[in-house]
Amino acid sequence: MQYGFDGFILDLDRGELRCGVEVLQLEPMTFAVLSHLVQNADRLVSKDELIEKVWDGRFISDAAVSTVIKSLRRVLGDDGKQQRYVRTVHGRGFRLVSEVRVSAPAEAAGPPAADTVPVDDPPPADPTPSIAVLPFTLVGSPDAFSAIADAIPGELISTLSRLRWIKVIARGSSFRFRAPIENFETIRAVLGVSYILSGEIEMLAPSLGITVELVDARSAQVIWGDRLSGRIDDVHDMREAIVALVISALELHIPQHEAQLARLRSPSDLDAWSFYHIGLQHAYRFNRTDNARASDYFRRATELDPYFARAHAARSFASFQAAFLRYSADDAAAVEDARRHAERSLELDPMDPFANFNFGRAHWLRGDPAAGQAWLERSVSLSPSFAQGFYAHAWADVMAGDGAAALDNLGKAVRLSPLDPFLYAMMSARGMAHFHMGDMDAATLWAERGAGTPGAHYLISAFAAAINEAAGNHAQALYWTEKTMHRRQDASIETFFSAFPFRDAARKKILRDALAAVGFPERTS
Repeated sequence: MQYGFDGFILDLDRGELRCGVEVLQLEPMTFAVLSHLVQNADRLVSKDELIEKVWDGRFISDAAVSTVIKSLRRVLGDDGKQQRYVRTVHGRGFRLVSEVRVSAPAEAAGPPAADTVPVDDPPPADPTPSIAVLPFTLVGSPDAFSAIADAIPGELISTLSRLRWIKVIARGSSFRFRAPIENFETIRAVLGVSYILSGEIEMLAPSLGITVELVDARSAQVIWGDRLSGRIDDVHDMREAIVALVISALELHIPQHEAQLARLRSPSDLDAWSFYHIGLQHAYRFNRTDNARASDYFRRATELDPYFARAHAARSFASFQAAFLRYSADDAAAVEDARRHAERSLELDPMDPFANFNFGRAHWLRGDPAAGQAWLERSVSLSPSFAQGFYAHAWADVMAGDGAAALDNLGKAVRLSPLDPFLYAMMSARGMAHFHMGDMDAATLWAERGAGTPGAHYLISAFAAAINEAAGNHAQALYWTEKTMHRRQDASIETFFSAFPFRDAARKKILRDALAAVGFPERTS
């Protein structure tokens, strides 16, 4: 990536600052400060932000920051009086005041370096998905809300940056591309991204509409789009809603699209990320055959890249499913694999919400959901839009007998991801929460909705059988019992409570008696 301003070229790929053919000498910290200011030239950068980004948040005195700024000005031919390039806003921070141009990397002027070694092939591209969030277009009469067209995408960039599976282009670079967007290929070439998110805000008092669109920059194919409508008075609530909507949609649609693209390639050409995305497609089908395939894809991903934290977390996910649903011939080995791979994922990237999610769930397999709660809470703390983290937290709440807390977390999960692969489980858990709160009508309603939703496994239909019998709906209970036994002839009371370790003894007895009444054996050989 190259940034030009007033005769200077900052080349991030080469790690150098040029003025004409001359390469200017900068200390590493000075170069880092200039890079951050240039990439965020559209706004003020606070001193705290500089310290966080350049010095990794270490304690740095004001004098040390001032020394680096002074050094930068000296290299640029600037000083504290003129402030032609770097302006100090006292008490607030710094800003690069020159107009910045963004361009794709090009050959530097002047002779090649003496130690340049020609290569036959360029290095392989980074397979990690990447995205540029562009400033939104504003239509209508914005009045006091004119800044929202930059504020929403700015907040999206900040929130997306907390995810660990996608690279997000800095605001200072992506905000160089404003509407109308004539050529996605140009943006892709300059920013090096695989996806572009754009949007339009329509303000026609008293109405407000926000439209978003996700495009594959490689093909200009629209992957996903949506629209929210409301009143201008609700602008701040809609701002929160659109951010949550986008984050959950990207978590769902980008992996699906990447998996579809990977399937078009020869198996010998697949990289670790491709194996990971294909594996996710299989894992979310929640059956024995697909879970085995997912496990194999995730294994191949970690073999290609042993330091791929998400792939290790995914191996834990598949091992959890094998143990939880009794797919494995060796349950103890599956339980240990779920713990081991989740732990390895955390070692590689402790800030990944998916890693924390899987480590938290690994405790369930040992019959101690409460021990995993801290990790589930951490997963949603790291990514407040991580719907599956809220669902898992709710499940543990249900096992602990806290129906109210479970309903609160389930509400958040469904609002964040209404089409989530775990939707069947969210509905069933809602039924369990109502059961704990004594509302049998709601409990049976949500239990049956969960059991009838795609992806639901035999334990979900077993709960529908139990709760209907407990509510006096014997015919419906027999219906769901037949469904369960047809899918898993080894279903039993023991397997049910091994998966669902309810702590409330009274509620547990109600379900046990109900399962026995409709013909579930205590255990199978």
